Amino acid sequence: MTDTRAAAHFAQTYAQARQLFLDAARDAGLAVASDLHPLKGHEGEDLALDVVRDGPADAAALLLISSACHGVEGFCGSGVQVALLRSEPWRAQVRASGVAVLYLHGLNPHGFSWWRRTTHENVDLNRNFVDFSQPLAANPDYDELAQAVVPADWPPPAAAQQVLAYYAARHGERGLRSVISRGQHGHPDGLFFAGTAPTWSHLRLREALRRHGQGCSRLAWIDLHTGLGPCGHGEPIFIGRHTPAALERARRWWGPEVTSTLEGSSVSGEVKGTLAQAAFDECPQAEFTGIGLEFGTRPPGEVIDALRADQWMHQHPHKADAATRQRIRQRLRDVFYVDTDEWKAAVLAQGGQRARQAVAGLVAPPPAA
Repeated sequence: MTDTRAAAHFAQTYAQARQLFLDAARDAGLAVASDLHPLKGHEGEDLALDVVRDGPADAAALLLISSACHGVEGFCGSGVQVALLRSEPWRAQVRASGVAVLYLHGLNPHGFSWWRRTTHENVDLNRNFVDFSQPLAANPDYDELAQAVVPADWPPPAAAQQVLAYYAARHGERGLRSVISRGQHGHPDGLFFAGTAPTWSHLRLREALRRHGQGCSRLAWIDLHTGLGPCGHGEPIFIGRHTPAALERARRWWGPEVTSTLEGSSVSGEVKGTLAQAAFDECPQAEFTGIGLEFGTRPPGEVIDALRADQWMHQHPHKADAATRQRIRQRLRDVFYVDTDEWKAAVLAQGGQRARQAVAGLVAPPPAA
C-alpha cells in the first residue's frame, strides 16, 4: 500500500473517524451496535462506543481490536480498524480461520473528540479497572510532585521545574516518568488519575465483553495506543496476567520482540488497573493472550509536557485566552498523532501484521509438551 492510500483510512476529527468506521462496516455488510455517550463532542456530534463483530456468533476464538482507550490516541487505532474492515484479503483470512473479530471503535469517544487523553471524568481509562470495593492504591511520590506536575501557572514556573528536576536527579528521567504515569487515585485534577469509581467507558466495555466474549474459549486482544517509543515503531507490549505460559504464548504468536513492563523491557512502565482486567472478570472461561500495540510519536519529554499543559488548561480555563487554548489543544493532538503519510503507512503495515499473527495464533494447535 502506498503512503497516499494509507492516509485515506485516517481522519482529522473524531466525527470523521467515526464516519469512516461506520461506512467501512456498512460496506463490509456488518452490523454496528452503538452505545451512545451522554455528552456531545467538540463539534456537537454524537459520541459512541461503536462495536462491530465479523465472524460467527458461536466462534470458539475471538480477537478484540480496540481504539481510543486514551481518547486522542484513537486517530491511530481508528485508521487500523478502518483499513482492516476495507481489506478483503484480511477478511478472507478471518473467514477461513473461523475466528471472530470484534472491533471496539472509540472506547473513550469523549477524549477522542475533545483531543484529550482522559475520559470526561478526567480518568485514565487504562488505570480504571481496579476493585473499588477495596482500599485504593496510594502513590506517595506523585503526591509529593502533584503541584509541580500541574502547576498553578503555565508555562511552569522555575520552582515547579526544579522540583521535577530534583526528583529526576535522584531517580532518573525514566523514574520521573514512571511515577507520573503509574496512576494515582488522590488527585482528581491531576495527570493519570485512575478514578474512584468505574467510568462510563469502563462500564460500556464490560457490557461489550459480556455480550460477545462469554462463549469463546480463546480470547486475544490488540489494544492500539500511541505516544511512546521511536516515531512510527509499534512496540507489542504484553498485557494480561504475567505468567510464564501467557508470556511465552504471546511471544510465540507475535515474536520475541513482545516486551514486558514487569521485566523492564518495555518503553512503558508498570501500570495497574488495565483493560485486560475486564476480560478476566467478564470472560473467565477463556484463555487470554493480549498486547498493547504502542506506536511511537514524539520524544517522551514533549509528550509529558503536552499533557501537563492540557491538564493545566482544564484546571484553569480562565487563565488561557482562546489562542492559547487552541495551541495547547493542537499540541496535544500532535504528540499522539503524527499526521504524515509515512507514519500512517507504518502504522497500517504493523497493525495489519499483528492482527494476522493473532488470528494465526488463535487457531494454531498448542505446542507439544
